[in-house]
Amino acid sequence: MVTTAARRVRRPLWLHPAAKPLLFTLSLLPFAWLLYGAIADKLGANPAEHLIRSLGDWTLRFLCLTLAVTPVRTVLKQPALARFRRMLGLFTFFYVALHLVAYSWFDMGLDFGDIAKDIAKRPFILVGFAAFLLMTPLAATSFNRAIRALGAPRWQALHRAIYAVAVLGILHFFWMRAGKHNFAEVAVYAAILAVLLGWRVWHRLRRPGRVPQGAQRA
Repeated sequence: MVTTAARRVRRPLWLHPAAKPLLFTLSLLPFAWLLYGAIADKLGANPAEHLIRSLGDWTLRFLCLTLAVTPVRTVLKQPALARFRRMLGLFTFFYVALHLVAYSWFDMGLDFGDIAKDIAKRPFILVGFAAFLLMTPLAATSFNRAIRALGAPRWQALHRAIYAVAVLGILHFFWMRAGKHNFAEVAVYAAILAVLLGWRVWHRLRRPGRVPQGAQRA
């Protein structure tokens, strides 16, 4: 005789109703910690630089997490994990927007003329700003209404820009660290993103019945 406990199907933790609110709360913790540090004057000798760089670091971390969702859900055969990708992507944009605001405010005093000159003059800021511009339409269309308005193929094609964002983000980080010849962290993020992007290429190439490039759905 099958017991009630045996008949009960265990739900994975990521399907629990509290999973999304928990992820949202955890994703806000870095911002809350930096805000507390700024208010309590605990960001070191150069709080502005600490804040700008920390926000940039968290942008890269959330970008890695966002890109990791598809490989992880595919390998684990847990398609429900895709429900977290949109939130992680929006938090990536949230932190890159704060990164840009902090740079514009603390480094440039919100002087938009000087900001424009600085973007044109320094390559690492130019590529970082380009990544932000590419991410803006992705964040703006990360909603069901936008998917319906654009149509799934065009929406998917637009959101492939996240791969260019990843490359530009690493280039921005590399050039920023080049002045101090400190590439250890750059190598870590570059390796993670190379694996995540490389997995996508490998997975697409090994897909059975693959049609020629250009004839595939976006």
